[in-house]
Amino acid sequence: MPVNLTKGQKVSLTKDNPGLSKIVVGLGWDANKYDTGSQFDLDASAFVLGSSGKVNSSNDFVFYGNKKDPSGAVEHLGDNRTGAGEGDDEQIRINLSAMPANAERVAFTVTIYDAETRNQNFGQVSNAYIRVYNEETNEEIVRYDLDEDFSIETAVIFAEVYKHGNEWKVNAIGSGYQGGLAALCANYGVEVE
Repeated sequence: MPVNLTKGQKVSLTKDNPGLSKIVVGLGWDANKYDTGSQFDLDASAFVLGSSGKVNSSNDFVFYGNKKDPSGAVEHLGDNRTGAGEGDDEQIRINLSAMPANAERVAFTVTIYDAETRNQNFGQVSNAYIRVYNEETNEEIVRYDLDEDFSIETAVIFAEVYKHGNEWKVNAIGSGYQGGLAALCANYGVEVE
């Protein structure tokens, strides 16, 4: 039975799951019925962060255009451009045992592609969630349903997976940003062109 997280809640992934090393983070959402003249294309990303809270290099930003971090421990499993269908819309695989020593946390974000041009924001998105499951057993460990109303935000930090001593934990964050992907990249130290 998965743990349903609330905003700000932190839960251990490995304490009750000894030997857990391979997880998949699934992110899902639905577009509301608002007609903005364009389809919604939401994109999941992962930022592999060091002790400074920033990436060690721009290659630690994992998304549809850079599917793996340099260590290969974090891998984006593909871009869903419509969000149609049931279940996870995008997934990111993490091999916890292969994480580099200088990687202390991984932040999971979702942005709306070309949001300003398309006049779209997270207020027009519903049923957004993030879940973590054991890749080897497909057992869902934790789930966080985003229930905030983000009326102007175009990017959201859903959650972080982080190392605490010998444990890996998850933190439900649910923070919205204006400025889309560029704002998130600036926040995490990724240089964008």
